[in-house]
Amino acid sequence: MRFKTVVGIENEDNDVNVWKFHNPVDVRAGIGALERLPELVGQRDALLVAFPEAEPLGMVGRVRAMLGDRLVAVETDIRPNPDVRWLAPMYERLWREHGGARCVIALGGGSSIDAAKAMLTATPSGRFDELLDHLIDPKAAPLPADGPHRALIAIPTTAGTGSEVTPWATLWDAERSRKHSLHLPWTWPEAAIVDPSLMVSLPAGATLASGLDALSHALESLWNVHRNPVSSSLAADAARAIVATLPALLREPRRLDLREALAVAALQAGMAFSNTKTALAHSLSYDITLTHGTAHGIACSFSLPRVMRLAFGRDAALDAQLLAIFEATDADGAVAALERFLAALGVSTDPADYGIPPADWDARVEQALRGPRGRNFIKAYA
Repeated sequence: MRFKTVVGIENEDNDVNVWKFHNPVDVRAGIGALERLPELVGQRDALLVAFPEAEPLGMVGRVRAMLGDRLVAVETDIRPNPDVRWLAPMYERLWREHGGARCVIALGGGSSIDAAKAMLTATPSGRFDELLDHLIDPKAAPLPADGPHRALIAIPTTAGTGSEVTPWATLWDAERSRKHSLHLPWTWPEAAIVDPSLMVSLPAGATLASGLDALSHALESLWNVHRNPVSSSLAADAARAIVATLPALLREPRRLDLREALAVAALQAGMAFSNTKTALAHSLSYDITLTHGTAHGIACSFSLPRVMRLAFGRDAALDAQLLAIFEATDADGAVAALERFLAALGVSTDPADYGIPPADWDARVEQALRGPRGRNFIKAYA
């Protein structure tokens, strides 16, 4: 299976009749798609950024066997929620020792792909702090557009983050209690390989969290001021597939057909939010992950029923899509169906279980709506 770029017409001046869908990533998807890696790398020297278990699971060995001496370095010390504290020395080492490598291969979940995206940018002096300065204030610390930036080939081993088809990476600075969103023209992956056979060994907890992350991407692409007919179609299909597939997959995690169905749904959700960006639920999630260590997929999905209730009544077409996804006849029924779905997976929808006192919830929502992700929510537009 191979997906190509879809391009529409650019949306300008709030013209509701003109819209754009754009995604430049060359996607190879399906069982056995990993075999396409050598042709995508070509003759370039490549770096591999992978999750720690990739070596004992034999995945690193497979990539080595495919690429031979084109694979010049392997980094597997990738931890959840990539932090600038350990990204900096890795970045500087890889540019110092392998500055001629023009390709980075990311193998793993969202953390591996985000960490790999941090390795792409060539700063003027080869120091990571120049990239960090740019993330803090792009105008004060510009980066050269024509630098010898690297290309990325993303190989997800989870079905959820969508990072393989988006230009964004979330980088954390736990010491200063903040996060950075990396987004540069060259952080779009050049190609993505989505091979469900790489996901069969994924533990139940990671399968759940990544699947719910994908559901959040799909729903947040729907109740979004930037939605368009293509993104909405992808998002609605993805949401329906995730609701139907994720519970069954958690019961039978070795079923390759279910892994493939979820991988395709996560890819569709990723392509959808690559155009819309995320919205209110994600905005609410970041502080919960930073202060409580809650897995990202759980942090951004537990609030979905509450956020969906806010979305209803803003747009008739959106209401119809949400009712169809959850097979409901009214907003209360759809919200209840989503709550039952999450409860059956063992996910609480009570903010208090994530360190948010009931009295603080409304204030957090209002604060999140004022943030860059919150302003994407359809309520902000209304």
